[in-house]
Amino acid sequence: MAIDKQDVQQVADELGAKFDEFKAKNDKRFDAVESEKGKLAGSVADLTETVKTLQKSKDNLEHQLTQFQLKSNRPGSTDLNQDQVEHKEAFGNFMRKGNEDGLLALEQKALSVGPNADGGFAVPTELDSNIIKLLRDDTPMRQVCHTMTIGGSDYKKLVNLGGAGSGWVGEDAARPATGKPTLAQIAPFMGEIYANPQATQQMLDDAFFNVEAWLAEEVQTEFSEKENTAFTAGDGILKPKGFLAYNTHLDGDKTRAFGVLQHRETLSVGSVGADDIVKLIFALKKGYRNGAAFMGSTDLLSELMVLKDGNGQYLWRAGLEIGESSTLRGYKYEENDDMPDVAAGAVPLSFGNFKRGYTIVDRMGTRILRDPYTNKPFVGFYTTKRVGGFVTDSQAIKLLKVKAA
Repeated sequence: MAIDKQDVQQVADELGAKFDEFKAKNDKRFDAVESEKGKLAGSVADLTETVKTLQKSKDNLEHQLTQFQLKSNRPGSTDLNQDQVEHKEAFGNFMRKGNEDGLLALEQKALSVGPNADGGFAVPTELDSNIIKLLRDDTPMRQVCHTMTIGGSDYKKLVNLGGAGSGWVGEDAARPATGKPTLAQIAPFMGEIYANPQATQQMLDDAFFNVEAWLAEEVQTEFSEKENTAFTAGDGILKPKGFLAYNTHLDGDKTRAFGVLQHRETLSVGSVGADDIVKLIFALKKGYRNGAAFMGSTDLLSELMVLKDGNGQYLWRAGLEIGESSTLRGYKYEENDDMPDVAAGAVPLSFGNFKRGYTIVDRMGTRILRDPYTNKPFVGFYTTKRVGGFVTDSQAIKLLKVKAA
């Protein structure tokens, strides 16, 4: 149920006025009580407790009001206004019965969007946010990378490639003009992902069947695997470009071109050793290592768990305490089964600060086309969503490449 901000404010103002009036009256009572302490000691205790209770109630309400105001002003807030409530109810009727009456007008009022040339209707804001949340919880790349939500179709990011001149000068010396910084404009590789979950009309007619929760879970199941594959190794054609699809070079950060990732080769042919792990860690600048993690497949993890350093100590440390992560050479290992297996020329392991290195972009506005005809007696819900991904800092992710013969 939507909270009316004006109602909350009115209740807070009324409580505050009553409390101030109560305090004024009790100030006079306390003066009288002070003159006859012995007679009204119990009354003093009662009044004091009442004042404390009222003060606590007022403080709690003011805190709730503040939190409500902050939340309602925050981008992406899921608190629903009246237009959004009406849109959600109409959308639920559309899902269950196929009734489109007034839905387009309510969609435009609630979401401020125009009609879609491809047909279908935008899902309510609350459902859209829930789908993204479920995807984050189930997609390895979403768990470690920077994610952002946009409302439009065009997003570009400016990055500074350096080049601004600087120098040392005396206190009274002239300040010569510095060089202009070199800026590059990068944009995510966007694509449209789709799913087509099916339900029977009998399921939809069941009043206890939560159709929105069902749709979110079905879409999450179908989207998560395809998304993670794209974020990891997608070619950027009608889909996000994965970090493994970018060009790589052996050169370090000082000489390597922007947008090219650095790779290190294993010391041995066809395998990953303990020394390779250490060298990969220190290929990453110190400033990036805070928050960095390894990423590889579950199969590779089973091999890395038995590696030892020169002192016979295992590189792998199991997290035995509750809430403590297992680590490889002191850094968390993120399991991503879209990473390649160990093979000559393959890149089975990466290490980096993925929040700084890779960005996932979600465009709000998941759309649904209801289809009760194609696969009778099932009702299909053709669901589409725009999503993109790209490397935003090519110095923040390092790759380990298996040496070929």
